[in-house]
Amino acid sequence: MNYLVHLHLSGSDPETMIGNFMGDFVKGILGDRYPEGIRDGLVLHRQIDTFAQNHPIFHRSRSRLSRQFGLYRGVMVDLFYDHFLAVEWDAWSIEPFEPWLVRMRMIVEEHRPLLPERLQGLVPVIFGELLSSYREVNGIGHALERMSQRVRRPNPLAGGWEELVRNYDGLRNDFRGFVPSAQDFVRERLLVRQFTATQACAR
Repeated sequence: MNYLVHLHLSGSDPETMIGNFMGDFVKGILGDRYPEGIRDGLVLHRQIDTFAQNHPIFHRSRSRLSRQFGLYRGVMVDLFYDHFLAVEWDAWSIEPFEPWLVRMRMIVEEHRPLLPERLQGLVPVIFGELLSSYREVNGIGHALERMSQRVRRPNPLAGGWEELVRNYDGLRNDFRGFVPSAQDFVRERLLVRQFTATQACAR
């Protein structure tokens, strides 16, 4: 689960960020289960996922990985992109990585009662262990191992870190091409949402 990329692409609104952060844990029709801002973040999360899954660069990254990983290749690319974002953080953000992580966790903790129960229990792990370790290949290996244990059926995810090492330069170049495109996509979606909200208030 690429928490880092989703958080990075969320913009400046805290509720949008929370919705985007919890997107993998909320399925089905949203209805009125959450405040409007969080619903917007949940929708944005789904839009980003669809954008990535249909993007030719993301497809290229997935095709670099061994076919033995099957449908898990998309999940692995998500995580590998988180790694490159963490490694190259200063090229993509004016806010240093560690203070940004602290600020993100503060926002998450403020909204913790709204998070799905399973995600509430994972917050200390995500911010205390996972995201801070993503700069290292070993950290990605640990995340994949945890993911492997959560999948009920036998799977090869625990050894997926070797695909990152084997395809490192190609995947990094893919990431560098993908992120600007994703940023433009999200920026456009956020502007549309702001315009729609402004029009609604003017009525």
